[in-house]
Amino acid sequence: MDKKRIMQNKTDVQKVSQDKKKFSELKELVSKFSDNIDQYKRPDYKEARTRVDFIDKFFELLDWDLSNKQGFSEAYRDVIREDEVRIEGKQKAPDYCFKIGVEKKFFVEAKKPSVNIKDDIGAAYQLRRYAYSAKLPLSILTDFHELAIYDTRIKPRPKDNASVARIFYCQFDEYEKNFDYIYNIFSKNAILKGSFDRYVADNKKKKGTSEVDKEFLKLIESWRSELAKNIAVNNKKLDLYNLNTSVQKIIDRIIFLRIAEARNIEEYDNLSKIAENGNVYKKLDDYFQLSDKRYNSGLFAIENWLSDLKIDDKILKDIIKSTYYPESPYEFSVLPVEILGNIYEQFLGKVIHLTASHQAKIEEKPEVKKAGGVYYTPQYIVNYIVKNTVGEKIKDSTPEKIEKIKILDPACGSGSFLLGAYGYLLHWHLNYYTRDKKSLEKYKKAGKIYDYKGDFKLTIDEKKKILKNNIFGVDIDSQAVEVTKLSLLLKLMEDETQQSAGMLIKYSHEALLPNLERNIKCGNSLIGNDFYGSKNMSLFGNDEMRKVNAFDWQKEFKDIFDNGGFDVVIGNPPYGASLDDEQKKYLHALMIDIPDYETSNYFMLKSWDLLSADGLLSFIVPNTFLANKFGINFRKLLLNKYEFLQIQDLSNIDVFEEAKVRTAIIIFEKTIKAKEFKCALGNFSSKLSNIGRKELVENINNWLTLFTLDSNLLDILKDIRKDTYPLGEFTEISQGLIPYDKYRGHSEETIKNRIWHSDHKKDDTCRKELRGGDVNRYILTWNGKNWISYGDWLAAPRKIEFFKNERILIREITSPRILAAYTQEEYYNNPSIINIINFKDINPYFVLGIINSKLMSFYHMQNSPKAKKGLFPKILVNDVRNLPVKKTPKEKQSTIINFVKQVIEVQAKIQSAKTEADKKTYQQKIEILDKQLDGEVYKLYGLSEEEIKIVEGK
Repeated sequence: MDKKRIMQNKTDVQKVSQDKKKFSELKELVSKFSDNIDQYKRPDYKEARTRVDFIDKFFELLDWDLSNKQGFSEAYRDVIREDEVRIEGKQKAPDYCFKIGVEKKFFVEAKKPSVNIKDDIGAAYQLRRYAYSAKLPLSILTDFHELAIYDTRIKPRPKDNASVARIFYCQFDEYEKNFDYIYNIFSKNAILKGSFDRYVADNKKKKGTSEVDKEFLKLIESWRSELAKNIAVNNKKLDLYNLNTSVQKIIDRIIFLRIAEARNIEEYDNLSKIAENGNVYKKLDDYFQLSDKRYNSGLFAIENWLSDLKIDDKILKDIIKSTYYPESPYEFSVLPVEILGNIYEQFLGKVIHLTASHQAKIEEKPEVKKAGGVYYTPQYIVNYIVKNTVGEKIKDSTPEKIEKIKILDPACGSGSFLLGAYGYLLHWHLNYYTRDKKSLEKYKKAGKIYDYKGDFKLTIDEKKKILKNNIFGVDIDSQAVEVTKLSLLLKLMEDETQQSAGMLIKYSHEALLPNLERNIKCGNSLIGNDFYGSKNMSLFGNDEMRKVNAFDWQKEFKDIFDNGGFDVVIGNPPYGASLDDEQKKYLHALMIDIPDYETSNYFMLKSWDLLSADGLLSFIVPNTFLANKFGINFRKLLLNKYEFLQIQDLSNIDVFEEAKVRTAIIIFEKTIKAKEFKCALGNFSSKLSNIGRKELVENINNWLTLFTLDSNLLDILKDIRKDTYPLGEFTEISQGLIPYDKYRGHSEETIKNRIWHSDHKKDDTCRKELRGGDVNRYILTWNGKNWISYGDWLAAPRKIEFFKNERILIREITSPRILAAYTQEEYYNNPSIINIINFKDINPYFVLGIINSKLMSFYHMQNSPKAKKGLFPKILVNDVRNLPVKKTPKEKQSTIINFVKQVIEVQAKIQSAKTEADKKTYQQKIEILDKQLDGEVYKLYGLSEEEIKIVEGK
């Protein structure tokens, strides 16, 4: 028996032994409970005893280190336990929080065995509120006598039966029978192997699931609507800008104070008591003014015009009441700050407008409407970017050196990247200060950490210092700036206790929170004061100035630029933001002609000016900059300014839930250390491969072609691209028309009823409509029943030449071969078909032969992540634009043209053939012609016999 098999057998024996040991211990635990069940079910047997005697031991059998024997710091221990802290008779946090690293995975709420877990509505609601608010998908309620697992993505309601959202229930005498099921989902080993996440993903679309961010967003949007309407009616002289500002400030302050109550930093029920009687806004404003003195953060800054507002009591009472148990399903003590950021990002996508009669109306911002919504960066993207920039900068560093690190998000939105960076720094410092006993004593004495019941936490002074020293942001939207400040302040308070924060507020004159005015600023990151130049300033009113919102970087962050600039620039800059002609002219003069005036590209270039020497830049941006045919000069400029460290193409991932934009993560360094460098390329989850500057220069026309790991494939692709032009250079390419779009003014009824579609020609506007399935290789098959009313009423009608001229049509869904046909007939098609028109110096039949060839399908498969994705692999417009077409004189195109015409002719005969025998003969002829045509294309592109075998899959 070989050594490998011996070791495997040894591992298997150990595993069986461990399983037997676990079952033996479980059996003993169950037996202990059974033998004394009457005693344990008495009301005087306390919950705390239940935890120690049974629940702790049960979860230790699931591999969890409940007593932190590993000695991890507070941030990284397996399980966080809460004492039985109660506010107004209600517990303020779940009993156990189980974590992997710093990520919370599930809660366990413990009860004493006298509680009827199966039917107790209150106990189930309590657990579900905790886990739902923390955005945890599954959690457990148990008294050991019974155990219930809940799907905590389902919004809890106070009167729900205990069985609602419960997905598993058993009693103690059934633990042995169900142990495998529980272990395979909730054990630490199972979670590390991904089974917990897979179980959650498999049940993601379960009926009734509605995650907390979406529901809480609805709640605060209703607050905004009611507040805006009431303030507008009662304060007729208030202008639109201040109406938006007042509503935002009141909501921000209420949320902050309600969270402070839940975390025992403010006295519980403060807000509730204010709402008990009349004159609510006056009392609320008094509370805001008192909070300004306590916190001194700018969040509660006193403004007379705001204090003088008139707001009806009922509006404020309803808002405040909706934040308290039992009406509120949200437990603010566990609501993650990152979730609030997601909520606010969506919230900021809408704005209040005033009608002529001073009535408030909520509408989407124009830029949001154009973009099709607001897209919040997922946490795993934020974490990846922070780890590979901030993490790299502070690796092997010291707190003294880190004090000087300046981190910037130049388009911070609700602050998700700054929250990620701040959280990373907090964890780093806590680990550094607690890494050994000598450090513990040193930094405890220095006031950096304090002992909280055996565990250590950063002092609030240390957390303030890190925030003020390291975290900076800018955004053009003043409301976004306020939300970022709010998010960072809540992050600062996130882990505070009565011992640290509460005592500081109640018994000290020191302000709890820092003022972030010098850290987070409002302005247009791309446009400075020189935008106005010698312009007549009398032509620019307040609205115009606010819209441009010019920002002077050198003035606003003078100290930072005096010391070289920012060390890290991170974020998700706006894509496709609207720029007027003056702004385009200004930016072009400062930088370069950006493809399509894509604003994310301007942010890439602007960041070079903001970075210190050796500073790191990392953004998530549209991946079009990698291959856009107009972007060659832009790519050259990037190569001249930055050393490329990493580019991750994310085309194979739906990063944003409702957005179809294809993205990439870039990590660049400002200083070019050598003429040659190695840039790591990959598709996020795949292994990265290194590539040098030489390859980037050689492939400047399309960097996306480099995203493959096989060196043989790279050589073949290089040969295919040799002496070629992108197809988009001598043709015009577009997707088909878009009939309906809610973001372009179409009502739900219009979209649902598809009012411009019919199965017959009902009027003169009706045109024949082709759909994706109508396009096959070399032939179209319209069914005679699809018609569309064509005109300006459509969401995106496209110009008529795409539907009447000589053209090639390509089906978007591949099979996996590309499917393309030629036509001169008038057909109108939707976006499931791509149209090619206006052939310059090239015959359309020649192009059709190349597109339908085996070689071009192979090329597409290697270059576009969408070509291999899911059940419906695709070829997109940009893929078609970048297909490499060989430079071929017209007279040398004839061989391929003749083959294509023959195939089209035979395809037509198949359609009219009357017998199966005839069809079979014609099909055989097409296969022969296809093979001959493929041979001509291989010859045209100069492939060797070995390369042809690879393309053919032989």
